[in-house]
Amino acid sequence: MKNYGRASVGEFLKDRIVYRNLVPVDELLPELAQIRQLVGLPEGLTPRKSEAPYARVIAHLLREARALDLPGVPIERLIYVGDTRLNDGNAFANICRAGGWPGLAFIASEREEPPQAEVVEQSGGALYLANRWSMLGEFDRFCAEMRHWPDEQAAVVVDLDKTALGARGRNDRVIDRARVEAVRRTVGGLLGDAFDASSFQTAYDLFNQPQYHPFTSDNQDYLAYLCLILGSGLYALDWLVDQVQAGRMDSFRQFIAAVDERAGQLPPGLRAIHSDIYARVQQGDPTPFKAFRANEYLTTTARMGHLGDGASVPDLLAEEIVITQEVRQMALVWGERGALLFGLSDKPDEASIPSEEQAAEGHLPIHRVESHTVGS
Repeated sequence: MKNYGRASVGEFLKDRIVYRNLVPVDELLPELAQIRQLVGLPEGLTPRKSEAPYARVIAHLLREARALDLPGVPIERLIYVGDTRLNDGNAFANICRAGGWPGLAFIASEREEPPQAEVVEQSGGALYLANRWSMLGEFDRFCAEMRHWPDEQAAVVVDLDKTALGARGRNDRVIDRARVEAVRRTVGGLLGDAFDASSFQTAYDLFNQPQYHPFTSDNQDYLAYLCLILGSGLYALDWLVDQVQAGRMDSFRQFIAAVDERAGQLPPGLRAIHSDIYARVQQGDPTPFKAFRANEYLTTTARMGHLGDGASVPDLLAEEIVITQEVRQMALVWGERGALLFGLSDKPDEASIPSEEQAAEGHLPIHRVESHTVGS
């Protein structure tokens, strides 16, 4: 692999990106509030990427974006680039159905076994499953063989997290480390001298396991809050594990409601943080721990482009969140052929776009932050 210099995701996607709140960064595109009725989305609902209502929003935005660039040219086919068969595969199939388009998806995760690809037919379109990101060029040839041209009548949807940035199997662990550091920084800052780094790591690693996802909803805000409350001493880790395993504590909402009943026992500062998070959970906010997400933005961008240009490829992959050169290169080629390029990220807006205060200090949205570009 080779270091191809510095770039940003915005080089090839511009601002044609939506983060978790489904509000396009490109101000020429309509906000979610403006199209709710058009796509049949109830007030207060912000669907996640693998859900059918999410796909209806994306299909609408793709048509709006194509109409801005090439009025009168319809989208006839979809191409999708992602890193997970389940989440991205479902999102791809749903978008194909919502738009009424045939589709082909490239799903990759770097592995050590010999290079191989498998084509899997599914409802909504075919998946091209690869164990090398370098096989994206072969996928382009596969599209040509299938007469599924990435041209002016094609929309190309590119996943950001662990695809365009921090390619899965190659560079994704740096993204994970940034998130863990953000949780640690947030919890440690709030607990002060009471923070025990070893106990925190034990609790985080335990509840971050898939077997506890039904309890945490696989939500990092919930996990950060759990670590905060456990670190405060209000509940013991062993007690909570027993309650969850016995089915007596089966959801995060049940847990935070139990904390609310004992909130008077928390120190005043933590009591205020709990009250804010509890209120946001009751309102249905999927990212209620705002302090954590603000820290996640900082710990993520701090790992982008911070090494010198002479750093070795192994060091870049181990220490930086890098741009995936194969995705960058292919997106630029498809863009030159006239295809519409559009980016999706399930990362919360608060962890992706700087606050007003952060922006005033010169911070940029993640897709505009330059980092090194590495690939085959």
